[in-house]
Amino acid sequence: MSEASYEVIVGLEVHAELLTESKVFCGCSTAFGATPNTQVCPICLGLPGTLPVLNEKVVEYAAKAGLALGCNISLVSSFDRKQYFYPDLPKAYQVSQFYRPLCTNGTVEYMVDGQRKTVRIKQVHIEEEAGKSVHSGESLRDSEYSLIDYNRGGVALIEIVTQPDMRSGEEARLFMERLRTLLRYIEVSDCKMQEGSLRCDANINLNIHDQGRSIRTPIVEVKNLNSFRSLERAINYEAERQYLEYLEGVWTPDMPAVKVTAGWNDATGRTHVQREKEHADDYRYFPDADVLPLVLDEDQIQKWCQELPELPEAREARFVSQYGLPAYDAAVLTASRPVADFYEAAAAHCKDSKMVSNWIMGELLRLLKESGEDTDEAMLSAPITPEGFARLLLMVKQERISAANGKEVLEIMYNTGRSPEEIVAEKGFEQISDTEQLDNLVAQVIEEHPDVVETIKGGKVTAVGFLVGQVMKATRGQANPKRVNQLLRERLGLE
Repeated sequence: MSEASYEVIVGLEVHAELLTESKVFCGCSTAFGATPNTQVCPICLGLPGTLPVLNEKVVEYAAKAGLALGCNISLVSSFDRKQYFYPDLPKAYQVSQFYRPLCTNGTVEYMVDGQRKTVRIKQVHIEEEAGKSVHSGESLRDSEYSLIDYNRGGVALIEIVTQPDMRSGEEARLFMERLRTLLRYIEVSDCKMQEGSLRCDANINLNIHDQGRSIRTPIVEVKNLNSFRSLERAINYEAERQYLEYLEGVWTPDMPAVKVTAGWNDATGRTHVQREKEHADDYRYFPDADVLPLVLDEDQIQKWCQELPELPEAREARFVSQYGLPAYDAAVLTASRPVADFYEAAAAHCKDSKMVSNWIMGELLRLLKESGEDTDEAMLSAPITPEGFARLLLMVKQERISAANGKEVLEIMYNTGRSPEEIVAEKGFEQISDTEQLDNLVAQVIEEHPDVVETIKGGKVTAVGFLVGQVMKATRGQANPKRVNQLLRERLGLE
């Protein structure tokens, strides 16, 4: 076969659980980690004779997500029943929005290799979550039995459906990172992928260019990808697999284009086909007569819009203009709202915007990462205050302590919440900068090391470092090394 090339086509269906205290149609708690089947009621268990009542907070959070994504908010939307039979769905249908979703036609913009990328959002709609199957084995196939936990059934979520605008696993990963940042900024979802509150399905196929022809491979939907790494790897693997199948003649353009659902095995790094993908007709959607149409007015939508915080892209631009930061610094700092808030509070006290940025990116983010927690959670739970952080930086800036000692102080502050002044005093880190005191020590060291002085005068200026070390040793590291170096050079006639 002649040489062929291909373009990857990726669209995502993202599910984000909303941060409401109760479920979408009943008052059951949504707290994570409760004993199985203790957060259920007749409504979310789908018992006969029950009627759902829509949670107003769910509508608010879903609409705010749509507004943050630049969507149009429908004044009238409705709910439909999506029929399918599975043990974790006690009603045998899921309430969703198929015919008239709440939010439509938005965009997400982010940077890929220095270029701005725009992904179109087809819609954002409200759904209820299903329960959770717990298998006795590693999978359903090798299990003797399965247990069902309905605590999660009926939890409110939004499904964000993109257009097929992404062209690689990296683009999809970066999109998800940007989307997570947006949802966290507006505080509608905690987006904890490890707890299942953010996950996505990836629809992947190829546009193959061969001998002047453009050939589309069938779409493969890879389900329930619950980490950014898995998402990127699954897309890259599936794209390569489809291309090899084409080159080897396993799939040809004259074969039926059947969309299939696949799973992802993170251990083997492979996808595996599970079943043919259902079409909309297979779900037998029809309007849910128990849930009335959702009717909003322009004033309510405008109120929600005004309640939105400054979004990451706008905040990033402001950090560049207001604080004079490089674009890279601004992007790193605004990727987490708690970190961005910490930066602004610290910069207000320190008055050296770039120094604050450097120390947060170089030292504080390292400590947050080493904690093993999510960056947002680690920042919110850290006992260090912006004011204390700023006072520490001022001590370094004024050369009261060295930068190296400052980093040690910061780590103690981060772990204990103690003030920088207390730690510096306890550790004896305060630098000696008094000129007269240092000049006397410099003179003494010069007198005690005449051979080194002769070496320096003979042209080996780097030997000054030895004399600086002697002064530092005599002061137990408390002398200001920059000032010591200057005084030595003055006395030795090197200035």
